[in-house]
Amino acid sequence: MRSAAARADVVVIGAGHSGLAMSHELRQRGIDHVVLERGEVANAWRTERWDSLRLLTPNWMCRLPGHVYAGDDPDGFMSAVEVADFVCDYARRIAAPVVTHAAVTRVAAEGDGYRVSTSRGDWSGRAVVLASGAFSRPVVPPIAANVPPGVAQLSAHDYRRPQQLPDGGVLVVGASATGVQLAQEIQRSGRPVTLAVGEHVRMPRTYRGRDIQWWMLAAGLLDQRIEEVDDPARARRVPSPQLAGTPERATLDLNALRAEGVETVGRLAGVRDGRALFSGSLRNVCALADLKMNRLLDAIDEWIAQQGLSGEVTAPERYAATEVNASPRLRLTLGEDVRSVVWATGLAPDHSWLDVPVFDRKGVLKHERGVVDAPGLYVLGLPYLRRRKSSFMHGAEDDVRELAAHLAGYLRAQVGTMADLPRGASTQPLAKDCA
Repeated sequence: MRSAAARADVVVIGAGHSGLAMSHELRQRGIDHVVLERGEVANAWRTERWDSLRLLTPNWMCRLPGHVYAGDDPDGFMSAVEVADFVCDYARRIAAPVVTHAAVTRVAAEGDGYRVSTSRGDWSGRAVVLASGAFSRPVVPPIAANVPPGVAQLSAHDYRRPQQLPDGGVLVVGASATGVQLAQEIQRSGRPVTLAVGEHVRMPRTYRGRDIQWWMLAAGLLDQRIEEVDDPARARRVPSPQLAGTPERATLDLNALRAEGVETVGRLAGVRDGRALFSGSLRNVCALADLKMNRLLDAIDEWIAQQGLSGEVTAPERYAATEVNASPRLRLTLGEDVRSVVWATGLAPDHSWLDVPVFDRKGVLKHERGVVDAPGLYVLGLPYLRRRKSSFMHGAEDDVRELAAHLAGYLRAQVGTMADLPRGASTQPLAKDCA
């Protein structure tokens, strides 16, 4: 016989910034809920990031419902540990009903709601919010299996510092924010880096005297809604921009990496007979990224002119085209030219414990702006969930407000009034380091 499950109106899975933001909104609406976390609050920031990682957004952008950055370095960039502390402080401030070390093993429909099985017992809820993170599972291409066994391999999820890698050449695969940051760090450690470059988003760190994210926010670009986009599926797959958070606020693009000795090659097309084979499309890929960057800067310039701000900021800037060798290398011998491979090929959400038929044929969760294709099931924190900013910390506020309203309406429709709902999760303990 199955043991009785603890009950809550809503079960939120994940005590990162998205899950806690939803907790704040649910509490504001008087909705009983529990937040389940497999580790401690902000677990991924403490345990699943490389040592030197800093946010891509400046500190002044770090905010959650009812909580803003109040430190003495608003233009700086938080480290992973500082982000964890910020999120943990938020959990304490809002008295979030978090149950820690409760790893979810299964979510399945049961009655008029869901049963959530965890390593610390089961919970029953009329609704479930998936806030377990958009970047919890490394995406490593199948060709990794063809890399010779003598070549070390690490995903960006497992990488912590260059000293994990053997001496000798390193192939970094992927040129989004993670790829360019790791390529620079590893190159500076004395290990020669070759960077395999596919589709990427080039972006200056600062523009016309301000951080590029300031312009993106002020001009309304980060608030663009997914329904305004011609191809939503593609918009949600766009790589993260080539940015890094450093005290110098330096631009980190392929030209900056080449100046430090990093060799750029085309997309990794295959691994065969001990060799890494690269596409010959590097020049075209870089030209397209340059074009899109200049279109972005044109849009910002137009907005500045419309707002009458031209006299208050520096003059428009344009940046040198991405440099590409006349004949980029098309192959490398693994084990000789390359002693290790770092896969900076993206991260994805892990919903392997979700036993509900809500995935398409490619295994992607089916949802409409966070409302999953099953009654009472919601998801948060995914790229471009509702807006361009959805996966950023400050993007959670608008998303959770709208989704909490939808969820509250769903619960009312189920039981008539909130007073009819079962109670029992409003006094769960906080994580030890947040108490």
